[in-house]
Amino acid sequence: MSAAALPLAALPARRLGHPTALWLKSSIVVAFLAASTAPSPLYAVWREAWGFSALTLTVVFASYAFALLAALLVTGKLSDHRGRREIVLLGLAVEIVAVLAFEQASSVGWLIAARALQGVATGMATSALSAGLIDLHPRRGALVNSVAPLAGMAIGALGTGALVQFGPQPTRLVFELLLLVFALQALAALWIPETAARRPGALRSMRPTLALPPRARGALWRLLPANTAAWSLGGFFTSLGPSLARAVTGSHAPLVGGALVATLVLSGAVAILVVRERDARAVLAGGSALLALGIAVALGGIELHSSLAFFGGTAVAGLGFGAAFNGSLRSLVPLAEPHERAGLMSTFLVVSYLAFALPSLAAGLAVGHYGLQAASAGYGLAAMALALIAFVLTARRA
Repeated sequence: MSAAALPLAALPARRLGHPTALWLKSSIVVAFLAASTAPSPLYAVWREAWGFSALTLTVVFASYAFALLAALLVTGKLSDHRGRREIVLLGLAVEIVAVLAFEQASSVGWLIAARALQGVATGMATSALSAGLIDLHPRRGALVNSVAPLAGMAIGALGTGALVQFGPQPTRLVFELLLLVFALQALAALWIPETAARRPGALRSMRPTLALPPRARGALWRLLPANTAAWSLGGFFTSLGPSLARAVTGSHAPLVGGALVATLVLSGAVAILVVRERDARAVLAGGSALLALGIAVALGGIELHSSLAFFGGTAVAGLGFGAAFNGSLRSLVPLAEPHERAGLMSTFLVVSYLAFALPSLAAGLAVGHYGLQAASAGYGLAAMALALIAFVLTARRA
């Protein structure tokens, strides 16, 4: 019998139990997403030190998203053929190289290279981790897939902001800590139980294609407006959000930028915990409405230079972000068979990260022409309009 044909029970012994493996995989997801937002509070520090423009900042940010998209397209289905553990370990190895590049960064070129490597690592690992979590426990796995990324983003942004403001070596310390975390996780991941037996077709699966089960296609199109509104808002806040927070509050403390990103994603995590048992269509409709309302309040805070309205609106928009994300995920996951999960998750993430990156690049270009406040207002109005369209469409179906 070939290795590919061995049943899961015959895989190597002395592996972690499923509950422990679920926690370990969850912590790896958190670490990857924490690393993804860790540079956000540092962008202003690097920008002051090296004197690059807002457009260059969004190019650095977008290099992560586009590299992640490429990795998803090429490796998104690979864990369905090679197994989850192998792809997670490979992603951790590339992430360690990316963090080392950040630690040694001395120019914009270093930042772009580090962000691109980080995108490759995250894209490679997250589809395998997402599918593996659902393999271990479909219900808890879906919940973790919703909450862990947002928790990780909050930890990365807020933790880095605090380290930059209060710790020594502001552009190095956070990456030294991340190196330690990823090294320990890579060691522990050797004992993760395999949940997907190897099967032929690994090389064929690496052809850049979007794998979407036929029964999930209509659902993905229906989810597009709400998902795009949510992720475009997330992309703006993690790239230009810290600079906008400085302009609104008048404070140049790095912790303020990290707090803004954390406000968005932590309120999103709270929303997911609240709505996880409710009807997915109703959650999508409510999330779209909260997105529109929160953006409107935040825009008022920008115009009035009111920190309370700005952060309050961000918190409400974050509730909408989390609800829309959770409703989208729970609408899609039941439409895939186990061997289709990694492909479905990679397709969903490709669509999401396109919404995450492309509008932010446009915003960076607009800042150079119209200024940060005017560009933010135009961006917010466009996102609010899309959220209102999503509300009308999903409310009718709900």
